[in-house]
Amino acid sequence: MTISRPEVTGFFHEPTCSIAYLVVDPATARAAIIDPVLDFDECAGRVSTHSADAMLHEVDRRGLVVDWILDSHPHADHFSAAAYLKERLGAPTAIGEHVVEVQKLWKDFYNLPDFPADGSQWDRLFADGDMFRIGNLEARVMFSPGHTLASITYLIGDTAFVHDTLFQPDFGTARADFPGGNAAMLYRSIRAILALPDETRLFTGHDYMPGGRPLAYESTVAEQKRANIHLKDDPDEATFVARRQARDRTLPMPRLILQALQVNMRGGRLPEPEDNGRAYLKIPLGLL
Repeated sequence: MTISRPEVTGFFHEPTCSIAYLVVDPATARAAIIDPVLDFDECAGRVSTHSADAMLHEVDRRGLVVDWILDSHPHADHFSAAAYLKERLGAPTAIGEHVVEVQKLWKDFYNLPDFPADGSQWDRLFADGDMFRIGNLEARVMFSPGHTLASITYLIGDTAFVHDTLFQPDFGTARADFPGGNAAMLYRSIRAILALPDETRLFTGHDYMPGGRPLAYESTVAEQKRANIHLKDDPDEATFVARRQARDRTLPMPRLILQALQVNMRGGRLPEPEDNGRAYLKIPLGLL
């Protein structure tokens, strides 16, 4: 059986080393957008749409119709542009159903008793194994927790979008020390991804270009099994967890985590303006 091969264009967001994706069915010119980014100037407290508009320009240039705007998880280092793109394109938004657990956790952290932690900020909440289509492309959802409680992988044709579970082989695997993260769950999620066919193309959510090498965000299952610096000696779960936890203890928290989560738990929407017409982000002191 021939497996469909989507066309994939990555959009690199230099301030956060994030990659958003435009995924296209070449047979129908239907598309999906995965993990789009809003720009945020933390010094000025200013949000802008330059990066998301670059994706809109490409959609328009190619005459594409966007079927889905997809978040892989609530990001801790940048703001999601899903809500903005929905306003511009009219396409439905989606994320994994376990986002409600993230919402409940961070609702308490931000002291937002009236916040609806029910996932209603997206049009669809995907469960593990759910299927959907992008034009003629068949897509499947894999629940991939560990980096966060809600992380999912999108398997589209011969391609998997593995968000922050795996990075390029020379950088390894995702951290698992955010609230709700779990290194053992991360290990199992990675094993499920590496059980896909060796030729499966893998696209990751970040690239930090270790050693100054050029930007790269595509690999294969075979390359990850052979060369990933955290996996190439085929560690068992206990060994991986010990290594992952030791490394995580050396890492600073992402610079924007406290700002980003309160936007991303809202599906990329900013907090509502207060009675003076200004919107505010809350910073819970001493939380992390």
